[in-house]
Amino acid sequence: MSLASDTYHLFVRALKKVLRNPILLFFSLLQPIIFLVLFTQLFSKFAAVPGLFPPGLTYLEYATPGILLQNGFSSALQSGTSIVDELNSGMLEKMLVTPVNRSAILLGRLLSDAFRVVVQSVIILVLAYALGFSVAAGAGGIISMLVVIAFFGLAWSGISLAIGLRTRSAETVFGIGGFLTFPLLFMSDALVPTSAMPSWMASVSNVNPISFAVDAVRSVSLPSTSLSTLSLSVPGDVLSALTYIAAIAILTLGATLYLFRKVVK
Repeated sequence: MSLASDTYHLFVRALKKVLRNPILLFFSLLQPIIFLVLFTQLFSKFAAVPGLFPPGLTYLEYATPGILLQNGFSSALQSGTSIVDELNSGMLEKMLVTPVNRSAILLGRLLSDAFRVVVQSVIILVLAYALGFSVAAGAGGIISMLVVIAFFGLAWSGISLAIGLRTRSAETVFGIGGFLTFPLLFMSDALVPTSAMPSWMASVSNVNPISFAVDAVRSVSLPSTSLSTLSLSVPGDVLSALTYIAAIAILTLGATLYLFRKVVK
């Protein structure tokens, strides 16, 4: 069988596992929905602080891109736990005795993770629209947002998969993943402008991959007048973000591929 055919069938297999256990989809969406519904309301008056946000910009409009990215890397953590489950249950060994293409095992999982992130992002966007959010660039802007988020989730999956393949422990995947992601989230401009941060934290935000991805999403979701006044901490265009994320993906997925080859030998 060809790489494309094997990848497709393993992609479908991974999606079926999610559909058979939709509670996992629900719980992975729970945290970003809480952020969207509660945090944006709790900090709604934050946007009224003089000089912090452009006139007319709501905190919901500012924070929704950050919440979408938070969902992307939180969902990506499930990749590592899934590969650990297949390693410990012996399912991966069973696949290896079949004529399936070895690369397809990894590609099918990564594509299913990216697809799941896109579906979850659409659900969050629908809820955000119901709360008053809108995308200034229209339908094309929404597609651009989903591309950035899916690509970011794909790069972040590499970290989760590498940890899972190296440790074979779901607890370690969640522990290290949480240790990495939440400090990076709060030291980015996902939820708070850099002008409201201490100087050292703003410096971290300027090189934080989450800031690059969030600002790219904002570049198509916010009006141009708000963007010029907001003075994003990093280049906010989609191409710059994709280039930066691609560099991260090369490192993370390269490490994953190296560890995976050691497993399948």
